[in-house]
Amino acid sequence: MYYRIHDCWNRPIASAPDAWIDVMSRSAPSGQAALEVTGKTQRCLNLGSYNYLGFAAADEYCTPCVQHVLKQYGGSMCSSRLAAGKTEKHVELDSLVAQFVGCEDAITFGMGFATNSVVIPALVGKGCLVLSDSLNHASIVSGVRGSGAKVKVFVHNDVAHLERLLRDSIAYGQPKTRRPWKKILIIIEGIYSMEGEMCHLREVIALKKRYKAYLFLDEAHSIGAVGKHGGGVCEHFGVSPADVDVMMGTFTKSFGSCGGYIGGPRALIQCLRRMSPAHCYATSMSPPAVEQVITAMHVLRGKDGSDRGIRKIQKLHDNANYFRHRLSAMGCSVLGNDDSPVMPVMLFNPGKISSTSRLLFERGIAMVVVGFPATPLLSARARICISASHSREDLDWALQVLDEVSSLCLIKYNPPTQSTSHLISGLS
Repeated sequence: MYYRIHDCWNRPIASAPDAWIDVMSRSAPSGQAALEVTGKTQRCLNLGSYNYLGFAAADEYCTPCVQHVLKQYGGSMCSSRLAAGKTEKHVELDSLVAQFVGCEDAITFGMGFATNSVVIPALVGKGCLVLSDSLNHASIVSGVRGSGAKVKVFVHNDVAHLERLLRDSIAYGQPKTRRPWKKILIIIEGIYSMEGEMCHLREVIALKKRYKAYLFLDEAHSIGAVGKHGGGVCEHFGVSPADVDVMMGTFTKSFGSCGGYIGGPRALIQCLRRMSPAHCYATSMSPPAVEQVITAMHVLRGKDGSDRGIRKIQKLHDNANYFRHRLSAMGCSVLGNDDSPVMPVMLFNPGKISSTSRLLFERGIAMVVVGFPATPLLSARARICISASHSREDLDWALQVLDEVSSLCLIKYNPPTQSTSHLISGLS
């Protein structure tokens, strides 16, 4: 079944993931044969990359700095941080991340997925309890499974269900022995990547204080992208970062680089520097990737001598809200909250995955489609990722194409709130 539609995924690109990208053309599906690259490329509007603030392509401030560090340090340190893989740039990044997210200290890693999957087992173990949102990312699931801790899953963003689990878990204690839990850790995400929804942070913080639990916040998709200054959901909701025990995020979205970080109290970070395998044994972040994050944060904080950072964040919010409201107006079922750069358009029927993807690609739009097992069988969707690098003309053209394709694929499940005939006429 997959091989009939496998041309809808793994499309190789031949350019930087900017607002527009060059997608390499491949042969049509034929049985279980591999798709062959034809040597041709197609120029497409990029609605699939996590390049929220536009730093992934060439930048007037970041790129020259990255090139200088590449010449000075090379492409890789070829060693872990504990051996010979730590430079002054890595130390600067740790300090800068702590300032950016509002924590006492921070530690950085070379891979975003591993930041969760390797750090969580260093935080909890046997005799501990993890309360995890049902839609948490696979990296969190992997980390919890490897920790040996007991896990209980609460309904997505359902604070009432979370409180019931907290209350019952404290009252009954550990299974069989009924001893108190050594530690209770709540794990949530700032923005859920398949839903585009933000967490109920204020309510969860109130619960964790009431029941004396710990809170782990994954800001992979929210740090840099939400909040007036890119401070993530803490800034967005007006919450103090000190109320979050473990702040996690990645550099692969808003900062145009790779890797991830953990921020928190200094004692916690010192402990992770001794106990986390990702810090002790894995190769440290590539110095040019480190410099990319440093310079991107400098731009967001105005240290480049301009207000480009603030303007990038505001443009991202304006683009996301404009696109979301226009999609909803034409009758599409769009998930997520305002200011979120992630907006899934629901297809529901898995049979519409291939037709939606192919029609969009033929018309010059590169967009990710998602189905089972990444989502429930009848919750297939096309996921749009908006960037500050998109112009209003880019978005208006994309809306025209999406209006036509959504009509052809019959995915306008809601009544339109305004006439969209002018969008179709604009295609001619």
